[in-house]
Amino acid sequence: MKYTYYGQSCFLLEADGKKFLFDPFITHNPLAESIDINSIEADYILVSHGHADHIADLPEVAKRTNAQVIALVEVAEWIKKHDVKNVTDINFGKAKFDFGTLRTVWAVHSSSNPDGSYGGNPAGFVLELEGKSIYYAGDTALTIEMKILADLYNLDYAILPIGGHYTMDVDDALVATKYLECNKVIGVHYNTFPPIQIDTKEAQAKFNRENKTLLLPAIGESIEL
Repeated sequence: MKYTYYGQSCFLLEADGKKFLFDPFITHNPLAESIDINSIEADYILVSHGHADHIADLPEVAKRTNAQVIALVEVAEWIKKHDVKNVTDINFGKAKFDFGTLRTVWAVHSSSNPDGSYGGNPAGFVLELEGKSIYYAGDTALTIEMKILADLYNLDYAILPIGGHYTMDVDDALVATKYLECNKVIGVHYNTFPPIQIDTKEAQAKFNRENKTLLLPAIGESIEL
């Protein structure tokens, strides 16, 4: 399984011959200016919530790739208004797709669409691909709800926000690893804006001291999971 980071909370998972793009926000991110958005292909686009730093590039990428957009009901309705046809609306719980079962889980945050319309609730996702269980938390504060996932899955990786201010910070992400019983974390949602800038070396040192792994690939970098 390959993970490619595109900045903020946008990344691509390639597994089982499929490409899963999450929360596309690239062209409006100055840190991602090296990324050619037209080179990104996707079979599925998963959307955690309606904030612009997660869906600003969604209409363009969805129409160009004809990827199946998977989003909670209110965000799905917003994207349909942009002439995107291949949209599947979901809500919390499990839904079956041709790649397997997707579990949509609670995130503690807010959500509104770029036009100011109601964005419903924010969410995270659990996918089981190539024999691995991957949790993407979306934008969330630390929440006791994460403990449920440790009862349901043996998570191989947790993709967690670490920038603080709007979401969990590094210290809270470390607590989340204990709730999730998952020691391998890929950090997202950091350094894009001044309030979420962090010291990445210090962040990784904190994880190392707890005998846990914090992966912080550079924008455009791919790693094998």
